Amino acid sequence: MRLLILGGTQFLGRAVARLALARGYDVTCVARGASGAPVPGVRFVPVDRSDPAGLAPLDGERFDAAIDVTRWLDQARHTVAALADRVGHWTFVSSISVYASFAAPGGGVADTPLLPPAPDGVTGPGPDFQWYGECKVSIENLYAEAVERLFVCRAGLIIGPEDPSDRFPYWVRRLAAGGEVLAPGAPDDPVQYVDVDDLAAWLLHAAATGVTGTYDGIGAAVPRVAALGGIAAGVGSPEPRLTWVDSDFLQAHEVRPWSGKRSLPLWVPGTEWAGFLARDATPALAAGLVTRPVADSARATLTWMDAHPGAVRQGGLEPAEEAAILREWHAGGKG
Repeated sequence: MRLLILGGTQFLGRAVARLALARGYDVTCVARGASGAPVPGVRFVPVDRSDPAGLAPLDGERFDAAIDVTRWLDQARHTVAALADRVGHWTFVSSISVYASFAAPGGGVADTPLLPPAPDGVTGPGPDFQWYGECKVSIENLYAEAVERLFVCRAGLIIGPEDPSDRFPYWVRRLAAGGEVLAPGAPDDPVQYVDVDDLAAWLLHAAATGVTGTYDGIGAAVPRVAALGGIAAGVGSPEPRLTWVDSDFLQAHEVRPWSGKRSLPLWVPGTEWAGFLARDATPALAAGLVTRPVADSARATLTWMDAHPGAVRQGGLEPAEEAAILREWHAGGKG
């Protein structure tokens, strides 16, 4: 298979390129190269897709399949103009951020309303990812109008090696350190994720077998206690000392959800977010997505983090912050 990856120099794109090479595919990656290095062995073509003529180096070439991960509307527009009729099967990696509401657990593609497309003049996300979901909606629409054989993968939280964020790596680092661990919310709160290599394998499966349609790219939701226990087992701490602290207490102590400084990743409180980490994964699983135990993802992530200590954003709670919150929780007779 001649595979074109529009991106391919960071996290998911690199995972797709590695796996495609291992399967013997002829892989071409096109990107600026600013966000990372291409996987050794791929054909890398440096281009700026924000330039209408940026894809000129591919003039005359045809590909069996293409996978685009962009969040930039102008990049997608120029890609479609240059390549729409020279690719057999298209995949666009979108995001569950396209949805307008997450109040209902178990929501699916067919029954969850979307955000509006990006406003005129907006070509990509702004500060703090403003317009990110709207731009992904616009790109989905653009591809749907321009190509026939299209697979749209609305990815959820992607975990695993080479994740530069603090969302999953925080818990890998924290549970590997041991001791009393502040766990947010309740043990049975749902959480949801997909390993980067499992998602990459599914994207290649879709390209190779001609899967079309729109799916949420996410594994089945599991209780938070099972997720944290699985991560702990993967990093060699099979019996973590979890202290469950309720969401109201954490918010009162200015702990942020999801990501960033003074945050607790994999935690998004509030009834309006009840379905954010509880999407219906059965269509994706029925369409070929195969997921691994989170312990395997944690083990591989820890190995990568140990080898690349500066590659992960250091978010989450600092040890002193966590200890102070736990002291106040226990002082109130909790836990």
